[in-house]
Amino acid sequence: MVWGTLALLGAGLVLAGCKSAPELTAAQAQALIQAKYDQTPAVGADIVIDQQGLAQGVTDGYWARTRLYPNQYWADFTLTPDGKKAVTLPKGGAVLEWRPEGPADKSFTLIVTTVVANHLLARDLKDVQDEVLPGVSTAKGVEFAEAVNLTGVAGPLVDIAHNPGNQLATTRHADFALVNGAWTLHSIE
Repeated sequence: MVWGTLALLGAGLVLAGCKSAPELTAAQAQALIQAKYDQTPAVGADIVIDQQGLAQGVTDGYWARTRLYPNQYWADFTLTPDGKKAVTLPKGGAVLEWRPEGPADKSFTLIVTTVVANHLLARDLKDVQDEVLPGVSTAKGVEFAEAVNLTGVAGPLVDIAHNPGNQLATTRHADFALVNGAWTLHSIE
């Protein structure tokens, strides 16, 4: 009986000496991910311009049609002074070259990039889960939405960015490792 009591006390002392991993909450995970995003250079948001977006841009004064081709469905649209302050074109210059395959082609798109640069946002984190990572003794992971940040972008461009064809959020997975008793961001996939 004495040996049994000593064994239980010894086990209790061993367990009391072990430290368990601190909790990693969704809020803490989001803060670690957002800190990583905030460390990267801010970038403009790419906006896909479809036929609807092209018309919205004309109405909102970001570009104006400057040439209609003889086939009656190709056109050039030149950025206005307001448009040059709001967007850039991937190839540079100031002319959107609208070149659909035919008059009924509704799938043709162009891309413009906002002049306003922002950092990506980490949103909508799911439950943090235990994970196994090669070379890491204690790890956790979480699914989240990596979202385009349109803060400071003019309202009409935000409206165009919400048209079909634009992807404003992507599902990502973040891995965390326990290093020296603190959770650190290991990777984002």
